[in-house]
Amino acid sequence: GGKTMIRFMKYIWVYVCISSLVLIPGIYSLVKNGVKPSVDFTGGSVLEVNIQTPIEKSAIDEVVKNQKIPIVSMQKQDSATYVFRMGQVSEEQISKFIAALQTKSGGIPIDILRNDTIGPVLGSELLFKSVVAALFAVIAILLYVAYAFKDIKSGVAAVLALIHDVLVVFGSFSLFGYFFGIEVDTLFMTAFLTTMSFSVHDTIIIFDRIREYRKKSPNAPFADVIDVALTETMGRSLVNSFTIIFMLLALVLMGGETVRWFAVALLIGTITGTYSSPFVATPILLLWNRMEEKKKKH
Repeated sequence: GGKTMIRFMKYIWVYVCISSLVLIPGIYSLVKNGVKPSVDFTGGSVLEVNIQTPIEKSAIDEVVKNQKIPIVSMQKQDSATYVFRMGQVSEEQISKFIAALQTKSGGIPIDILRNDTIGPVLGSELLFKSVVAALFAVIAILLYVAYAFKDIKSGVAAVLALIHDVLVVFGSFSLFGYFFGIEVDTLFMTAFLTTMSFSVHDTIIIFDRIREYRKKSPNAPFADVIDVALTETMGRSLVNSFTIIFMLLALVLMGGETVRWFAVALLIGTITGTYSSPFVATPILLLWNRMEEKKKKH
């Protein structure tokens, strides 16, 4: 019909460029450096000490820095008790650390109240299980979308967009880990799973529209059908995403250290999830169709 539409599919090369600019550095960093696992994954030590003479925080920081101790958090519980949570450290490192603290507090012996090794919250077993679960989810999504839209192409396109988003999120955190020492923890995994659902949700809405318009006008060029569908769903999907994006931006700017990177992960996931449905999944569908039509002609 005489519907106004934006010619989204004329600019496929632009989307390819944008995705490549984001994906290539991220994937390179993932392969070369991986991501930095937090204590959640690796386990570590908890050290609780009683220091009679108060030590300035800057002095403690100096010791930590000099001895390269992987401190995750440091809490002062009352006037004299300090709790240090650290990554994996040897007993020798701990005794050296205590000796250095003792020097800083004027040589008065420091009472060790607790010195425990803690196992990872998320062991390798749990990690393996979540990977398997994610794979199952991907296969289920593929089959569901393929069944709902009566062709395997839609399923594959949705899953490729999903993989695109997962790589963007992991790739950016690999880069953050390399440049800013940011670690991935349990919260990051939550953000990553949220991204997966976000990514597919939008794709299904767009594919549903495309299917509707194909039924209405079966002879219209596929690119036109897609452009009409995108023009109609774009507004709603942007409004939805921006609501979430503004909320997350507030969290990134105001949230504490722990929440901040969780919000950043969600933010990246939301943005790439919103982007990938119209600009990754849909073009894949179109290009695949074009290839099939070319084959038919031959």
